[in-house]
Parts: sequence; C-alpha cells; structure tokens
Amino acid sequence: MNLYETGFLIAPGLSDEETDNLIRQMAEVISQKNGKLVKTERWGKRKLAYRLGKHGEANYVFFHYEGPAEVPLELARRMRQTETVLRYLTLKKDDSPNVRSKRKARHQAKREEARTAEAAPSAGPETKPAGESHE
Repeated sequence: MNLYETGFLIAPGLSDEETDNLIRQMAEVISQKNGKLVKTERWGKRKLAYRLGKHGEANYVFFHYEGPAEVPLELARRMRQTETVLRYLTLKKDDSPNVRSKRKARHQAKREEARTAEAAPSAGPETKPAGESHE
C-alpha cells in the first residue's frame, strides 16, 4: 500500500452542508477502492494567491490516505467531473528519509566521531619533531 496526500480546492459559493457532502463523497471513493483514509485536514476558506475563474478564495481540504494506485486515479477522475472542485493535486508520499534528516544524521555522526577522537588518549608517547631542539 502506498501513502498519498490529495489536496483540493472547493468553490466558496457552496453552503457548509454541500461542502460536507462533497468531502464525504470524495472520502467514500477511498474506501470503495480498498484504501484507508488516515487523516482529513480542513483548512476552511482561504484567499487564493491568484483568481481561478471568478473565485478569489476557496475551501482547502487535504486527504492523507493509503491504498493501491487506483485510489488517486479514481479521485482525480471524480474531481475532474465535479464543477465545484477548482483545483486538486495528489502527491505520493515517500517513506524514505528526506534530505534534511539525512544531513542531520550525517552531522550528528561527525560530532560523535569528533567527541570520541577528543576523549581517546593518544596512542604512543609524544615525540619531538626532528630538527631544532629547544632545550
């Protein structure tokens, strides 16, 4: 099962009840296609960065779910057919660590290496460099 995140914008002219019904219908698509809805985020009505048609704001909704590859395809098909969905985007989430966590792990390993080098006593007796003597 793959992890996905789908964000979509709903036209602001819908009533709260109509918005809830649309979100519920889209969530049902996930369960119908043998997926599992992990989390639903509703950001509410927000101003858009630029106008989409005649709309200057929209309701933002995000689904976090897991399922087979057919789930996001079916969601996209349904959203294309629904006129009140202004835009949508689906991302496949990757379980592997991101760049920031890799850098952090590498940095911590270097710090640990430096600590062990400082704490370890020198291996042999100190020798004076050949050449000048300061005695």
